[in-house]
Amino acid sequence: MQQIADFKPSITTSYLAYNQIIGNLVSTTKTLFSFPFGIMVSIFLFISAFFHFLVSIPSKVNTYYNDGLKNNINVFRWYEYALSSSIMMVLIAVLFGIYDLATLILVFLLNASMNLFGLSMEKMNQGKTKYNWLPFIFGSISGIGGWIIVLISLISCEDLNLVPCFVFVIAATYFILFNLFPINMVLQYKKVGKWKDYLYGERVYIILSLVAKTLLAWLIFAGIMQP
Repeated sequence: MQQIADFKPSITTSYLAYNQIIGNLVSTTKTLFSFPFGIMVSIFLFISAFFHFLVSIPSKVNTYYNDGLKNNINVFRWYEYALSSSIMMVLIAVLFGIYDLATLILVFLLNASMNLFGLSMEKMNQGKTKYNWLPFIFGSISGIGGWIIVLISLISCEDLNLVPCFVFVIAATYFILFNLFPINMVLQYKKVGKWKDYLYGERVYIILSLVAKTLLAWLIFAGIMQP
């Protein structure tokens, strides 16, 4: 049985090198380092736990957090998501065989940008009754970018039977949960039903975050540790 700590795929980079035999530049791949998959799983969980601890203990941060909620904004949520969920996307990309460092960095930055656009959405629309949806639109474009990269890797696979079933389960589960976050934001700004209260939407964010991270972590551990 393989332990998750032993799952360390090699991260590579590609560059042009001169081939003396054919007398031309050719694309060359070089291994940079082993990806500490198990450690990265624990890191996104730690980041989430740290931010929740940070805003919950009595302090100036807690006061700033509560004042923000009264003004329909939570900056800590978006910064935490920009880090933790971006690591989660990188892990999913790695599970689908994306080992190129530049591509993984792109996946991370696209997902992080999506969340920072979410922060911009809240900042730009504070105290307004007519909302500017451009940050939401731009964020959605950035967010789907990472999934397009994963999809390209998937359809490029010559034999999908070689991809473990748990990888598809992880991707499908996280994709569904992934899309519930923008839906929650839309309901919040449209003030549909219970979402008229900003704090209700905030509670939904917390629940979605907890479920997504916990479920992804358990699916990864269960999948990687299977015989």
